[in-house]
Amino acid sequence: MSDKKNKKQKSKSEELKERKEALQALPKTIREKLSEEEVNIFLHKEVWPESLFEKLSDFIFPPEK
Repeated sequence: MSDKKNKKQKSKSEELKERKEALQALPKTIREKLSEEEVNIFLHKEVWPESLFEKLSDFIFPPEK
C-alpha cells in the first residue's frame, strides 16, 4: 500500500472516530430521535439531508475559516 493511500485511510478512520464522539456528545433525547439511517448519514456522509440539519440545528456551527 502506498504511503499516500495509507494516510488517506488513517484520516478517514480518524474522521469516523471524531464523528462517533460527536454523536455520543449529543443529548440522549436528540440521539433517540435520529433514525438508524440518519445515524449512518451522520457518521459516513459528507452531505446531509435538510431533515437531519433541522434535528441538529442547535448543535451545528459554521466551519472555521
